[in-house]
Amino acid sequence: MKQKQRSKLFVLQIVVLLIMLTLYLLARTFSLYHSRVNIFEQVFAMLFFFAEAFLMVHSFAFFLNILRDQKPVTEPPQKEPGEDASVAIAIPARHEPKHIVADTLLTCINLEYPNKRIYLLDDSSIEQYKQEARELAEEYGVELFTRPNNRGAKAGLINDFMATMKEKYIAVFDADQNPMSQFLDKVLPFLEGDERLAFVQTPQFYTNTEVSPVALVANAQQAVFFEYVCEAKSSHDSMFCCGTNVVIRRSALEDVGGFEEDTVTEDFATSLKLHRNQWKSLYYNKAFTFGMAPEDLGSYFKQQSRWAMGSFQLFRKLLLLFITNIKAIRPIQWFEYALSSSYYFIGWADLFLMAGPIIYIFFNIPSFFMSPEVYLLIFVPYFLLSFMVYYSSMREKNYSARNIFKVQMLSMMTMPVYVWASLQVLFNRKKGFQITSKEGGRSVPLRTLAIQLSLFVVHLFALSWGAVRFYHEPTAAIALNMVWVALHALMFGSIFYFNRK
Repeated sequence: MKQKQRSKLFVLQIVVLLIMLTLYLLARTFSLYHSRVNIFEQVFAMLFFFAEAFLMVHSFAFFLNILRDQKPVTEPPQKEPGEDASVAIAIPARHEPKHIVADTLLTCINLEYPNKRIYLLDDSSIEQYKQEARELAEEYGVELFTRPNNRGAKAGLINDFMATMKEKYIAVFDADQNPMSQFLDKVLPFLEGDERLAFVQTPQFYTNTEVSPVALVANAQQAVFFEYVCEAKSSHDSMFCCGTNVVIRRSALEDVGGFEEDTVTEDFATSLKLHRNQWKSLYYNKAFTFGMAPEDLGSYFKQQSRWAMGSFQLFRKLLLLFITNIKAIRPIQWFEYALSSSYYFIGWADLFLMAGPIIYIFFNIPSFFMSPEVYLLIFVPYFLLSFMVYYSSMREKNYSARNIFKVQMLSMMTMPVYVWASLQVLFNRKKGFQITSKEGGRSVPLRTLAIQLSLFVVHLFALSWGAVRFYHEPTAAIALNMVWVALHALMFGSIFYFNRK
């Protein structure tokens, strides 16, 4: 009964929230249209408005995901695996610490499913790691696959391996991912039950959350994605492969020519090819695999840069596909892929929203044309209710509000990484696949965090100058902009919290 009451309350809150969001966007559009400003102010005001709209559209989608989570889940068809349901367990590795690969091999050996064969796919170019791979393969009795070059990075490695394998399915685990013994027994029945199901993706959770603040928050950040977003994508047959903790039908991969090799997120791009060819995908929201989070800011930024670049690359392909073949996928799939591939534009959105209050305080150039009274009446209630719904929904999944707020702080600090990744893709700068370090948390030299530190200092100066202006001219506009500057200063100041051993 209590669960039903909570569900109804969520539904009511989200309906009210969506109405308030619509009213706010309409009010902002009206005020912006009727503003009388010069061309520079008009351009910046439009950028500020687009940044707001971008965040609100993604918020709208997330709240719809929460609504969908309140509905009962219909189990897809399942069938017990037959004798031909053989599985190749592939563990791609390149310059990975030996003990980490050994742990993954051991957990894969302990998988209860009998019709399996384990392959260590070593793509190392340094003799030390090559020798360690040979030693591990011999010690654990697994097959070792190597090749003369590392064409196509991880995607090319799996494609080259797939050309030699005979098994019906391929289960992919990154070198730091440890599956539980019943993983295959739980996942394979879905693939056997639907011949058009290309892959089953399972969530990623981290076990090293106590090592550092970065690892702790990275795990909470993953939870936002895996606890809500993936369920909705799966219900719309738009779930994309995440590259690990996944079981893929070999014939489906062969049908689309294997993994996409010209992007740093080969799994994401390949999923689009599969959906274009009418293959299905499924997200199974049960945690049967545990891995390692990035443990310091350097490793985290490297991971986020790779994910952002891959998303931007796919976004560019998606635009071209939309122009040339709008019927390639269904409308709801277009919506889901557009959301996923555009997410990392949050870096630009944060940049413009951060710049607006600072520019107003220093130069008195407005970017937000709405009277403070209307702002307080429309935006503040929406802002407070959206945060309440967001934090309440994550608390339902047993994540504390404190850690979820840290997720937002870390996301804001990563803004320069996302912006730089988008520029690299825009100018076609090639960047190879990068391994996330697993050598333990460490503090990053402050010189490598110069942009974040500079932004923190700028916010402190803006806050000080805003106080001086407010003393001489106590207006609501200055006060509101100072509130935003203070909030952003707090977020960038968290760099000292995250950058520690």
